[in-house]
Amino acid sequence: MGNRLSKISTKTGDRGETGLGDGSRVSKSCLRIATLGDIDELNSWVGVLRASLTGQDELQPLLSQVQHDLFDLGGEMAMPGYTLLNEVMLSELEQHLVHWNESLPPLKDFILPGGSVAAAHCHMARAVARRAERTYVALLQQEAVHETGLKYLNRLSDLLFVLARVLARRDGGTEVLWQSRHKQ
Repeated sequence: MGNRLSKISTKTGDRGETGLGDGSRVSKSCLRIATLGDIDELNSWVGVLRASLTGQDELQPLLSQVQHDLFDLGGEMAMPGYTLLNEVMLSELEQHLVHWNESLPPLKDFILPGGSVAAAHCHMARAVARRAERTYVALLQQEAVHETGLKYLNRLSDLLFVLARVLARRDGGTEVLWQSRHKQ
């Protein structure tokens, strides 16, 4: 593949529109672009999470694949009618979710974001994944987009929650449990 982005500043978006992969132009405020932006932000937070882990961390290959999958999902948003995610990718996420969750104790309390820098970054990614899910649902209500993307975001947010728990417990750390000031 040759150079695809030879010019970064094109000024074509100066009037509040952006181009999609099919050549059409849409408002930067449209729901498709908002969904793409949420997916891009999620991918960025997964990158921050990866940067907070050592290069040899056992989670690196999984998180790297997630970033590539999210880029593909963003591609689906940028190219209406294209399908890049598939059920195999969804199944792989589910397998990782089961694997990482099986070593954790059952939840008895709500967990607050934190516990370690990596766990906090994972919680940020989880929160953005949930927002991307909500935006994706709104887009599904307006346009024909593939539901695999929604399922992927849902499973990913669950996986990120589990990974945040794993990361908070590493090296003798603990999860931050919610303690209400209001007694029931």
